Amino acid sequence: MHKKLFTIAKNTFIETLRQPVYAVIVVAALLLFLISPSLTMYTMDDDSKLLREIGLSTLFLASLFIAIFSASGAVAEEIENKTIITVLSKPVQRPIFIIAKFFGVAAAVTLAHYICTIALLMAIRHGVLLSVNDTSDWTVISTAAVVVVATFLLSAFFNYVYDWKFSSTAIVLLGIFATFGIVFLYFIDRNWQFNPKDNGINTLDVYGAILLLLAAIIMVALAVAFSARFNIVVTLSACIGIFLLGLISDYTFGRFAETELWAKVGRLLVPNLQIFWISDAIYEGSEVPLKYILIGASYALCYTVGILALAVAFFQRRQVG
Repeated sequence: MHKKLFTIAKNTFIETLRQPVYAVIVVAALLLFLISPSLTMYTMDDDSKLLREIGLSTLFLASLFIAIFSASGAVAEEIENKTIITVLSKPVQRPIFIIAKFFGVAAAVTLAHYICTIALLMAIRHGVLLSVNDTSDWTVISTAAVVVVATFLLSAFFNYVYDWKFSSTAIVLLGIFATFGIVFLYFIDRNWQFNPKDNGINTLDVYGAILLLLAAIIMVALAVAFSARFNIVVTLSACIGIFLLGLISDYTFGRFAETELWAKVGRLLVPNLQIFWISDAIYEGSEVPLKYILIGASYALCYTVGILALAVAFFQRRQVG
């Protein structure tokens, strides 16, 4: 059972990395992180706080769109292409198939989120040039340039010599080189000196990225559940609708939950994505305790398990032949 689960999850992970929309969203997010310090330098308020909020917003949307688009076709496309008949005839139990699909897409979403988080930390480390006397952080710029160039050259080499797909190879290599890059920046300051105390990496930003990953995992589970029963169009529409409702859950359901039954039901069924967004903590300058991260993780785990249970139930009655 474990071997089947791992094999399907691995194949789903590779297929997700090879989807054009996956690479397009990651590249678009990285470009936004690149220009975000320039976009936030003309505000009348605290530019650093705005840089953090724009960066976290970009990270949030990138991870959620990857989750929705990738997971929507994870089951529905295999049913439409009839490839699922071959898989289930191995035999592979239907619950194993659904759970493996979830883990495969979730791993791909986590990889993209990890790469974008490192880009966000680099952008925040560089900061906003508030005056003409401020200078660019060439340590960050040089590190990011080395990471990108090394990824491009090695991906082109592997594509030419071994015929590996360029986009998926580049994503994996980017994750590896970006790790080396952020570790280097953790110890080296803007003056190229060993100074971990002045590395510009804030725990608040890391916690914010972790919370947003939890929200993306919830959306993966929802997309897999809908695709187990409906086609891609319905799945995408439902996921986008739930995503928008989740962002305004407290306003839509919370204020009526004590008096209206529909609000109570809606508050239980629709994930409250607002708890994963720490914009208030950024602008108020307050800390996000580790306890809050653990509570958010518990909420995401319970919701994800419940949605996957529904996905298995939906798929048990789905006609695939």
